[in-house]
Amino acid sequence: MVKLKYGNTNTFYIPGSGGLLIDTDYAGTLQAFYRALKTSGLRVSDIAYVIATHYHPEHMGLISELMRQGVRLLLVDVQKPHVHFSDSIFSRDGISVGPIDETRAEVIRCEDSRRFLARLGIAGEIIPTPSHSEDSVSLILDDGDCFVGDLEPIEYLAAYDENAKLKADWDRIMTHHPKRIFYAHVNEKLFTD
Repeated sequence: MVKLKYGNTNTFYIPGSGGLLIDTDYAGTLQAFYRALKTSGLRVSDIAYVIATHYHPEHMGLISELMRQGVRLLLVDVQKPHVHFSDSIFSRDGISVGPIDETRAEVIRCEDSRRFLARLGIAGEIIPTPSHSEDSVSLILDDGDCFVGDLEPIEYLAAYDENAKLKADWDRIMTHHPKRIFYAHVNEKLFTD
């Protein structure tokens, strides 16, 4: 796994027979993204697919640009209604980035994610984690690495004891016995035996 830090959102690259990019930063950060790729010894051509943990602007801002360069969008079915959530935000901010063409995406269900990821040489699965937003998903790898986007950190769970959705998300993740949790905006959490 390679962590690319070039803006406000942590972006992760999972190698395999087809590399997977998890999240991108805000629109307009493409040049910084290229520099981060070069520093890491990667090229855009190494990325077969990109997935957003959810469709807030700082997680999917480069997706349409990457798609124009041949990267395929991996879209989970629960995310489909939310793909254009950020279009009005970019328009309001005067950012000209073409909308995502979801008709060109590879749409999968969470239940089918393990089989799909295996085709990329990645052992793991994608699960819904809707406590942050209805379209939020997390990628859980069999090696114990978990990528959870903007899910509230587990150490804050007690502060949200009224939030049954957040507890359900963490209960679901913990059944996979994670070793490392990677967040989009904070440092990773390590679990020790």
